[in-house]
Amino acid sequence: MTPSRDDATPGKLDELRGQLPKARAGSPPLHLWQPEYSGDIDIVIHRDGHWSHEGSPIRRESLVRLFASILRREADGNYYLVTPVEKWRIQVEALPLLIVDFDLVSETPGGQQLQVVTNTGERYPVGRDYPLMFPDAGDPGIPAVALDHGITAQFNRATWYRLVAESQERGGVSGILSDDLFFPLEPG
Repeated sequence: MTPSRDDATPGKLDELRGQLPKARAGSPPLHLWQPEYSGDIDIVIHRDGHWSHEGSPIRRESLVRLFASILRREADGNYYLVTPVEKWRIQVEALPLLIVDFDLVSETPGGQQLQVVTNTGERYPVGRDYPLMFPDAGDPGIPAVALDHGITAQFNRATWYRLVAESQERGGVSGILSDDLFFPLEPG
């Protein structure tokens, strides 16, 4: 049987994958990795959250999760896949991650906590470390959550509508309470 494009990723993609540390708990220490710029790699994160390489979808979710774990946005506004020895610039059409689910957990020290889930399966608690905000890119009027390494995840429409249904009003502003902080659900 001939391997599909997803099973036999050519060239730079294989080289990049080979330099990554073995999977372990937690995320890689991207803040410690400062390699020189290696060039551009033809990876695109599309507006709808899917990733492609050289125009073909990357179908293996494990590979997308791996690449998302080494993704950072730098001060120049560009997105890079970073390893200890290489830094490859990729293209992002809107924002790199989507929020595809959430839970409102009420048994937390700060009262209710909004916990969001990204399209790569990562869970983040909305609060001081991961605030809800309205980004310049992405769908206007739909909030996002600021994550680590300059990465932002925007709510997909279905999840956004669910969040609006859970909103409260304070001082005439619709919002959501998480860890004793009130996050408006309207740009302002």
